[in-house]
Amino acid sequence: MVDAQRQLDEVRESATVVVIGAGPAGLTVATLLRRCGVDCVVLERRSREHVAQRQRAGIVEARAVRMFESWGLADLVLDGPPHDGILEFRVDGVSHLVDDSGGGEGPGARLCPQQVLVHRLTAAHLADGGDLRHEAADVTLDGLTGQRPVVRYRSADGTPHAITCAFVAGCDGDHGVTRTAVPGGHLTAHTFDHGIGWLTVLADAPPPAHPLLAVSAQGFAAHFPRGPHSSRYYLQCPPGDLPGAWPDDRVWDALRTRLGDPGLAAGPVTDRETFRLRSLVTDPMQYGRLFLVGDAAHIVSPMGGKGMNLALYDADLFARAVRDHVRDGDDTALRTYSERCLRRIWSDQEFSHWLTRTVHDAGDSTDCGPFLHRLARARLDRLFTSPAAVRAFAELMAGVDPAQERPTSTGR
Repeated sequence: MVDAQRQLDEVRESATVVVIGAGPAGLTVATLLRRCGVDCVVLERRSREHVAQRQRAGIVEARAVRMFESWGLADLVLDGPPHDGILEFRVDGVSHLVDDSGGGEGPGARLCPQQVLVHRLTAAHLADGGDLRHEAADVTLDGLTGQRPVVRYRSADGTPHAITCAFVAGCDGDHGVTRTAVPGGHLTAHTFDHGIGWLTVLADAPPPAHPLLAVSAQGFAAHFPRGPHSSRYYLQCPPGDLPGAWPDDRVWDALRTRLGDPGLAAGPVTDRETFRLRSLVTDPMQYGRLFLVGDAAHIVSPMGGKGMNLALYDADLFARAVRDHVRDGDDTALRTYSERCLRRIWSDQEFSHWLTRTVHDAGDSTDCGPFLHRLARARLDRLFTSPAAVRAFAELMAGVDPAQERPTSTGR
């Protein structure tokens, strides 16, 4: 129940869509909605500075690049060089180059760190007259199964607001309020703990020539570009490790050993954290007028770079569904939103799980045992020698789905 005095003091507003969360998912939803003339309000509990500095994914896959192009936004929101389509696997110090571009016509993937994408989406949304409100506290959702839900929050100055809307887009991540606003029993959470820990390190150090995945008996490691003079590194570690267990000297020693590069140049470490690899899929992704988008609905292990790209896919489907409803009175895409999203989510989860198990089991066999270790090595050998295996791998990396129609225009 909402406090009676708060209701009296509320600033009352209305919008077609309230978007909760201003990460890649929320900002993409809002920017696409503005593009097709649908009004929305974006609420974000963090400050604009905090959101802009979050360091996460770094590659926008080819499918997502084409999606932004179809909305006329690619030049506005994507920055950074094209991914050259080459991924390096380094197994026991031996290099194997794999084409992960997916082939086909049109643009390929782009090296675009999350914070850059967020900055550019924010600018594009505001330039188009968007309504973006940071430091929105105490967000609550009421009437989700009715025709006009109400989203309440307190602004940075403490003023209570109540926004009546047609739809709520829950884009506030795994720990946000939107998924927990759904009563128990209406959503099923499918979860999986991979039993693997990673240390992730951001450093001012030279990027690799190609994104690099390294497999060795000492454990998995990876090296990815994050700009012309910046790199992100990953190191397999015990799931319970804390960042303090990995001082700089230990980080660089482990990277040089696992990457098979004794001369790897070090640089100032600007960020480090540890986390467990886990996966989550929420089914369905809709409750009444609430639609879950991105990490609010699913978490995927980092292998394959699918997390942010799945969020962009959800955002595109949701924005098009709302457009169809507002413009044509057609609710088909809204009714099938969850089904269509989940088809791709499970496909990407499977690919990410396959790649996660392959590069970890092929390295240190302590946990998996010799049988699974040999199977993983066989999968890598097939990838390095079979053109058909490379094509399938590249399609999955690029986000190509031959069974689904690729959007070509916004229909504005």
